[in-house]
Amino acid sequence: MDLWRLIRHQWDRAAAIAVAILGLVAVLLGWIGVSGKSLPAAQIPYLASGAVLGVVLVGIAATLWISADLRDEWGKLDEIHRSVTDAVAAQAATRVAESAAPSTTAKSNGSPTTPTTSRRSTARSASTSAAKKS
Repeated sequence: MDLWRLIRHQWDRAAAIAVAILGLVAVLLGWIGVSGKSLPAAQIPYLASGAVLGVVLVGIAATLWISADLRDEWGKLDEIHRSVTDAVAAQAATRVAESAAPSTTAKSNGSPTTPTTSRRSTARSASTSAAKKS
């Protein structure tokens, strides 16, 4: 009974295969009907009923198959989205836990802490003091 479970799970692919087979049978029956007639006026009903119906059924089968593929891709994308969302939530929870906990390690290399100044502010203060002297 694994076949029935597979058909139930992949119903759109099973329907695509069945509709494609029906379409090919319709095209085959239309071709058989046309091949027995020599007058074009007698061939038109076979073309209208067999070939056109067969092409439409094969088109429907292709649409069902593509729909099944899209459904599989949506499932994969949902799984990826769920994984990324879980990872982001775990990372946010870790950051919240780290910010709530007091820091027990102080960075100290034994030297007093002094504010750092940029070269631009040092150059400005030097030029300002030189302007005041003159």
